[in-house]
Parts: sequence; structure tokens; C-alpha cells
Amino acid sequence: MQFALTYAPAVFDTRTRMMGRQAAGEGFLRAALAAGPERIWCYARTRAEAEAFGRDARRLHPHPPEIRFISWGQPARLLQAGTLFRPDPGLADDAWRRQRAAEARSWSICGITHTLSSKAAMDCVPALVRAPLQSWDALICTSTAARDVLRHGLEAEIEYLRSRFGAAHIPMPQFPLIPLGVHPEAFAFPPGTRDAARAHLGLAESDVAVLFAGRLSFHVKAHPAPMFLALEAAASRSHVPLHLILFGLFPSEPVAAAFREEAAQLAPSVRLHVLDGRSDIDRDRAWSAADIFTSLADNLQETFGLTPVEAMAAGLPVVVSDWDGYRDTVRNGIDGFRVPTLMAPPGTGEDIADQYEADSIDYDRYVGSACLLTAVDVEAATDAYAKLIESPDLRRQMGEAGRRRAKTTYDWSLVFRRYVALWDELAERRRADVATPGERIRARRPERPDPFTLFRTYPTAVLRDESQISLIGQLGPRDAMMRRDLKSVAFAQSLLPSDRLVHDLFSQLAHEGTATLVKLRVSLPNHTPASVLRAVLLLAKIGVLRVVP
Repeated sequence: MQFALTYAPAVFDTRTRMMGRQAAGEGFLRAALAAGPERIWCYARTRAEAEAFGRDARRLHPHPPEIRFISWGQPARLLQAGTLFRPDPGLADDAWRRQRAAEARSWSICGITHTLSSKAAMDCVPALVRAPLQSWDALICTSTAARDVLRHGLEAEIEYLRSRFGAAHIPMPQFPLIPLGVHPEAFAFPPGTRDAARAHLGLAESDVAVLFAGRLSFHVKAHPAPMFLALEAAASRSHVPLHLILFGLFPSEPVAAAFREEAAQLAPSVRLHVLDGRSDIDRDRAWSAADIFTSLADNLQETFGLTPVEAMAAGLPVVVSDWDGYRDTVRNGIDGFRVPTLMAPPGTGEDIADQYEADSIDYDRYVGSACLLTAVDVEAATDAYAKLIESPDLRRQMGEAGRRRAKTTYDWSLVFRRYVALWDELAERRRADVATPGERIRARRPERPDPFTLFRTYPTAVLRDESQISLIGQLGPRDAMMRRDLKSVAFAQSLLPSDRLVHDLFSQLAHEGTATLVKLRVSLPNHTPASVLRAVLLLAKIGVLRVVP
């Protein structure tokens, strides 16, 4: 097995930024390395990025496979890999690169949904319709909710193209449903860890600790008010000492202050503990000390929601909102409880969308506005918390059910096999699916043309094969290289002629007197035709060659 992977800095490393996308990326890479592929092709902008990916791989696995580098500037080499996986929904860009470099059946492109609520993510959806994607490509949907969002956006774009241009047939990629995963062993703690963690936090044996893990933000994750209110009501009902552990990072000190202030105001009976999301020690304390996990997410920014699955892997019963990917992962009444949610009806948020489109509000305010108009049933959350607080047996029963589900459904080793099965299916589609119109077209992306094609009417003339080229006065190679190395010129190193090419050009022109571009190309076989053309133009620009178009 081999595949190519688009490298994006920080996507495969939770040490720099602990968010769902980073956790998912690192988990995927661990599973891919553990599966023992023969080779992973790192598709990156630069060799330095590929080397960084190699360091990530060695950090996550003692014996990583062979890792080879493919530059974004050489996409045709992806033919050797067969499949390109990118950890985002931006398949369109790679589809256009494929069309320019090779035939459409040369390799498959596979991406995955994360957030679908930002402008950039939203723009990816109509881009899928316009791009030269095929049935042997795929965009993995991490949840049913994510696939619903995609379908809505795709149907709207297709209907627009049909009504405006009469588009009849639009090939589309596959949209398989594959969840994110967890490594269950990461949530199995040594004996004594729980007792030590609870002692450190000051929890008595009969106390109950509820854990929220994730981004500590009221506008891009889960508004804390329903959680605070429901926990306070449950504490009053059960008369059991109740603790709330917040494990994560606040985006700013004002947000941290607001959390603490509102916890004291809305849940005065619940003792609050805030643990640092960057600390491995605090991570182990949070997960091992807790009795119940909760996440009353009410935000548009995620499509799956990994922390409830992590909680199940840790053997904790969960109380979550009936929301996005949680609806797929948490079985209500089995692994925990899903709390009903209520959102404003379609058509009532157009002013919010208009403000976001016009940049009158930023992304945080956009998703925060939608969050405020999404209600989580506080009474139902209270009932769910109270049932688990009052019944250690129910906590144990649901926690064990969740642990089994995490191992049998969400273990990354199993989830990655579904990726491989999908890639095998896409390879078979490349071989067997019927031909589609235009699949053999080799063309650039229309809105990203060669600048010298697009702007060809700007100059007086363009350099032609028949253009006459000669030296100017007594200027020689040393003058050319001095001017070539001017700071105002040297910023574009990849375009500059080498010392050898400069010397060879001057030698040839000194011999010929005047030569056409085509003659120079033939006379300098050790240099590519493109490098000779660019050298002539650059040296003409800095005044050491004369060109008569």
C-alpha cells in the first residue's frame, strides 16, 4: 500500500495548536503509519515541508515507512502514488492541477470535511461542481450532518448552473460517510491515576465530577450557559457534591474571566476547576478524575465533534446536545444522553449571512450569532445530569457501553481500513467507470492562466523564435552577472540564469554576432529551451543584450 498526502503545517501536530482538526490529523497519521504502508508520498510546497512531515512521522512511529517528496509544482508524479489524500475539503484545486498535468484517470483525489461554516469552506462546495472532478474522486463526510450540508450546497449550485447555462451533466465525486477515530489506548490510564487526580483536585470519593474538554469559547464551540444552569439544577436536585472540570484553552483572558464569572453566577453550588489544555499532566488528570463527560455544542463550526468519542474511549458516560456529528456517535440512552436542541427556522438568518458576506461581521461573530439563536433544552440536560449523578451503576453501564463502541467502531485502526477500502474502490472506478466528456482534456484552470498568455496584448511585441539577439557594446558576462545579482533582481532566484548559462550565451553570441532565439536554443543543448528564453529576456531587461523582435 502507498498513497500521497498533502502536507499542511500544524495539521498533524497537536503540540502547536490543540483543536479538533489537529487531533484528527495526528490520529489519522498515527493510524496510517501503524498500518505499515510501503511508502507515503509527501505532496508539499517545498522540500523543507516534506522534511517537517518526516519529523512528524518519526515522532509518531518508531519505524515509519519510506517517505518521498513530490513538489506541488510537479503534480504529474502523483501517478506513482495512485491516490492523493488532503486533510480538508479543497479537492477542486488539486483537480485543476491534475487536469493540467495528466489525464483525469491518472490518480484519485480524496479529501475530508472539517468545518463547513467559514467562507473558505463554503466556497469549496460550489468549487466542487466547477472543478474537473470525477467519480473516482471522493470527499469523505465525517457525519450525516456534514453530508447534508454538502448536499444542500451542491444542489443549490447545480440548480443555478442549470437555470443560467442549461448545464445537463455534471460529474461528481463520491461522498462516503466515514467518521473520525480515536486511539483507545490513549485513554487507558494506569492504576492509581484516578485516585491521584481526584486527590489533587480535592474530590472526595462520593463527589461527582463532570468534564467538558475542548475549546473554551462561548461563540465557536459550546455556549456555557445551558451547561451551568443544568448542572446547578441537577446539583440542587441530587444533593451530591458536584464539580465541573473545564479542560482546554480560552481564546483570551476576557473570555476566561467571563467563564469564571458566569459559572459563579449561574452555578454557585458547582465547584469549578480549570485545567490547561496544553498540559499532558492536566490532560490525564481531567480524563481520569471525571465521572461524566458533557458537551452541549450549539455551534456551526464543527461537523463531527471528536471529544464525545474520546470520552467513550475513556469509559465515561456522556451528556451531549443532539447536534451535528454527535447524533451519529452517541446512542441516546445507551452511551449517555442526547439533549434536544432548537434552532431558528430556515430563511430567518439572511441578515446574518448578508453581514458576513459583506465583511460587516467576522467569522467569530457570524457563528456566534447563530449560536445565540440555537437553544439547548436546559430541563432535559438537568434530567440527564441528575440521572447519572444519582446512579453510579448507570454511569458504569453507559461508560462501558461507550468504551465498547469506541473500540469496535471508532478505533483509528478500524477507521483507517475504511479509508484504504475507499481508495481501493476509487482505483477500481478509475479502471472501470465509463468515460466522461472532457476527461482527457489537458488544460489550465481558466482563472489561473499563464500570465504571458493573459496579458499578451500589453507589450509592444513578444519574443519570438525569429527574434534577433546580439550583444551590446563591450559588456561581458561579468557585467551581466553583477546586474543579475542586484537586490531588485535577485528576489526571483528560480527565474535567474546560472553562471554557466550566462557564459554560454555570451560565448555563442560573440561567435555568431547575431542569432535568432531558435538558433540559440539549438546551439545550447545543455540548457533547456525555457531557460534560454528567460535568460534572453532577463539579460535584455538589465541592458546587456539587444533584442529585435
